Amino acid sequence: MNYTQQFQESMEEFKTFTDNLKKGLENLGSLEEVKLAQTPKELVYEDGKRKLYRYKARAEKVSPVPTLIVYAMVNRYTMLDLQPERSMIRNLLDQGLDVYLIDWGYADRMDRYMTMDDYINGFMNDCVEHICENHQIDAINLLGVCQGGTFSVIYAALHPDKVKNLITMVAPVDFETNDSLLFVWSKQMDVDLMIDAYGIVPGDLMNQAYQMLQPFTLTVQKYINMVDVMADPDKLTDFLRMETWIFDSPDQPGEVLRQNAKDLFQENKLVKGEFELGGQRVDLREITMPVLCVYADYDTLVPPASSKKLLQCVGTKDTQQMSFPVGHVGMFVSGKTQGTLAPQIAQWLDQRL
Repeated sequence: MNYTQQFQESMEEFKTFTDNLKKGLENLGSLEEVKLAQTPKELVYEDGKRKLYRYKARAEKVSPVPTLIVYAMVNRYTMLDLQPERSMIRNLLDQGLDVYLIDWGYADRMDRYMTMDDYINGFMNDCVEHICENHQIDAINLLGVCQGGTFSVIYAALHPDKVKNLITMVAPVDFETNDSLLFVWSKQMDVDLMIDAYGIVPGDLMNQAYQMLQPFTLTVQKYINMVDVMADPDKLTDFLRMETWIFDSPDQPGEVLRQNAKDLFQENKLVKGEFELGGQRVDLREITMPVLCVYADYDTLVPPASSKKLLQCVGTKDTQQMSFPVGHVGMFVSGKTQGTLAPQIAQWLDQRL
């Protein structure tokens, strides 16, 4: 290719770039408010900032055993219901699941001294008991996502009689691995200094740390690539939905983050059988109910090895793992999972009614 051809191609690329940018700016000016989490639900229980929702059924036949979804505290559950066409929650409802979800809310200075015990043995247990009482049953299905999966593992070990089936999804359990930069950094972090300084750790600070796991991709490249989709209103809206979720980062209660970072990430106490909550040792062998471990093959945040370790530690023989060729967030929004993830989860649960 000669210089003239190279120049012509460069000019064509530049013209396409500027045309997309111009059209994109027009689209931005005409777009309506970006909405997330549109699947209908009702508030059924609350304790201050923390809420329990029940989603309205979408199938004629609904499972007799409700499923409680526990999402991470470090991000918002809206990722599970990003848009109608890409909604894990809606897909689960279409499969006949009776879905409840915990919304941890937005922590503030009043929550500085809240602990993992307050959230797990406190509000999480209150939600489980509320659901059991409402349905007149003894145990529910528990589906924990990311950090919420770790919480669910701890809860199931402490309260095995209240959990009929346990599902973990891209959930960290074994923190010994160094397959993720987050795991490497967390082992070296002076957590006490940060939490003593902040009390409540700003969500923006946490978000910046996550961006630094892939600094060029997450802070530069994605905005350059954004221009390629700006001329398409639908694709632009999809991009803005994701951005809305990313930057909706709740502040973190310091004592929760302290215990999570020191006892789990740095000392790996959960797998070692040394982790304690509310004065009680958490023994993963007490998890005697069926366990399904769902992980993402290309997860750079929670390595598959960290999730799969759970199945070697639990006390039940009814275990199964399920993987998808996606990344951490792709588990919920990728086209590769929309038609397969929910049906497989529902089938697994149906076999264990």
